[in-house]
Amino acid sequence: MNTASPFLRSALNDFDPARRDHALREYAAQADTLGTPLSDAIANMHCHSFFSYNALGMSPSALTVMARDQGIGLLGLVDFDVVDGVDEFLGACALLGVRGGASIETRVYVPEFADREINSPGEPGVLYHMGTGFVSSTVPAAVQPVLDDLAARAQQRNEALVARVNAHLAPVTVDYAADVLPLTPKGNATERHIVAAYIAAVDAQTDDAAAFWSDRLGVPRAQVDAAMQTDYGLANLVRKALMKKGGAAYVPPGPDTFPKVEQFHAFVIGSGGIPCATWLDGTSPGEQALPELLELLIGKGAATFNIIPDRNWNIADPAVKEVKVRNLYAAVEMAADNALPILVGTEMNSPGQPLVDQFDAGVGARARPLLGRRAFPLRPHHAGTLWHVRLHQRLGRRSL
Repeated sequence: MNTASPFLRSALNDFDPARRDHALREYAAQADTLGTPLSDAIANMHCHSFFSYNALGMSPSALTVMARDQGIGLLGLVDFDVVDGVDEFLGACALLGVRGGASIETRVYVPEFADREINSPGEPGVLYHMGTGFVSSTVPAAVQPVLDDLAARAQQRNEALVARVNAHLAPVTVDYAADVLPLTPKGNATERHIVAAYIAAVDAQTDDAAAFWSDRLGVPRAQVDAAMQTDYGLANLVRKALMKKGGAAYVPPGPDTFPKVEQFHAFVIGSGGIPCATWLDGTSPGEQALPELLELLIGKGAATFNIIPDRNWNIADPAVKEVKVRNLYAAVEMAADNALPILVGTEMNSPGQPLVDQFDAGVGARARPLLGRRAFPLRPHHAGTLWHVRLHQRLGRRSL
């Protein structure tokens, strides 16, 4: 299969938007000979770009070229806390003939589940949540303060995290503005960017990075050496040992760390989008109460449902896989019972995640009829109308 050249792929991921646009148009001129025929049977409706974090460093334009190369007919952009990539993404989709839709993901607080973990591991009341159907990177002035608040909260969390990690790793330190933000195209840093900055700092400021990490993370040297032999192995080890629950620099969120779900829904709806419930794997107390959770979120305006199927069936432990597959089927059926269109995808924000879900055999084949007929990807030129019309036709009794 012919694909974009290494030079074009590099340019497509450049932080300079003009260079990305030039590379995209150069690819488009060759797409009929380079690409693969697009198929609506191949979809990834949940792809993060480098405007939040993509494990391959891919821009919205690069994601769309990936779809054209691989024959992925349905593609969804989902960035964390921002809609910065929406215009670029939908423009690229229109140029290359890919059917695309754009979303935002964030964390919100659900007071009604304050004593139950939902889909943010170890954090009761905190919900990873989405809004979908965005058609512009510019949101109405009336809801811009909510978007600004998401950015301000993220920056405050990041700066506080860096201060705690600096204290733990001293004398090795990083400067958030000088060392972390340059790793992003538009200042939206994540934990993964912070980890990358610390790994670079330790490499630069110590003579034996493995010994340093072994000491500061409290793990055997052999474990660090092994992690360094795999892509992102050290990054995953550092992030878990320092920043996740139980880590040396972890601080649990409180009721005011994230916006309330109602605030986020107001932003999504005010931007012309649709609130979208997200599901992890059905093993937490909150997700074991999925009927109650969905009723609550639907009552607050949620009208779509997001699933990352691969994490529920691509599991080595057969006992764990059996539980999560059973939960997956139950979640899909519950979404169907509530007339919630389902978006599926692979995220692409962690190493090893596939470019697209496999629905041609096994678990995927069994789930595909339900997942497939409930996916309504957006055509860029009329997403704002078609998306809402189809939902109102299906939901009838509910109004956004």
